[in-house]
Amino acid sequence: MIRTVLAWLLVVPFAAWATLRVTGVDIADRWIQLVAFTPYVAAASMVPLLAAGLLRRWVPMTVAVVTAGALALAVLPRYFTDADPRTGDRTFRVLASNLAVGAGDAAELVKLVDRLKPDVLAIQELTPDARKRLDGLGLRERMPYVVDRSHTGVWGSGIYSLHPLTEKPLLALGNFRQARAVVEVKGGPEIEVVSVHPCAPSHDAKMSCWRAGLAALPRAGGQLKVLAGDFNATLDHWPVRDLLDSGYRDAADVRGQGFTATWPQQGWRPVPGVTIDHVLADGRMGVRSFGVHPLPGTDHRSVFAELTLP
Repeated sequence: MIRTVLAWLLVVPFAAWATLRVTGVDIADRWIQLVAFTPYVAAASMVPLLAAGLLRRWVPMTVAVVTAGALALAVLPRYFTDADPRTGDRTFRVLASNLAVGAGDAAELVKLVDRLKPDVLAIQELTPDARKRLDGLGLRERMPYVVDRSHTGVWGSGIYSLHPLTEKPLLALGNFRQARAVVEVKGGPEIEVVSVHPCAPSHDAKMSCWRAGLAALPRAGGQLKVLAGDFNATLDHWPVRDLLDSGYRDAADVRGQGFTATWPQQGWRPVPGVTIDHVLADGRMGVRSFGVHPLPGTDHRSVFAELTLP
């Protein structure tokens, strides 16, 4: 009896987690924060399986096997490279950086731009002072087309581009300003780019704002679109999976780097790393490469994707 109870006590929490993750049920605000750690839970799900086996409790062990399998199916594809659609040779490079209320090292960001040579740079938490520092270091000379939605605090964003931009209506929910623009690539298709930054689901009052900010992002289809930035969400959050279902692909996932953590950078909060910064590309675009790059002064690593155009 004691062994049976012990086995179930180990198995049930993991089985409940797997059920909620697979079904996408949004049971509580706190769950939004917890589900980001699903890859860690998937790895740990072997513990109740082994324990139930050692205790010789076959029914709990069967449930543990199903649980571990469900979690593995949810997260393991991020480790493997996906096939690309047939595209041309023309590339479109996207870099996204969260500057942590403008504290990110502007000089290092400009060096990153020089090294990676992005066509578009999407910035989150862009303050007016940070924008002035970046422009003073020559970023606007390198990328002369700009949508400036900088703001004091965490609410600002911006888009820098090598190509002409046509600004689209700002996505402003809960004071978070997600800049949007259509990039006019010479000799290529127009591409809508969004500098993504919904509210962080840090406490109960922000949860509805977080949901609304992600729901407001344009779904794939029609004009080519790229969503880049700090989603404050992982591939285990249902709003991101909803975006993927509409026709986007996550660049890190495509290149088998979906477990690469982007927040927090080493030296920040003692929280296990999670992948909340993304480049979501239209499914008609290929993903030639993906990388995560440290940036001093901020709690986020920058993300970079080299995409190929249809």
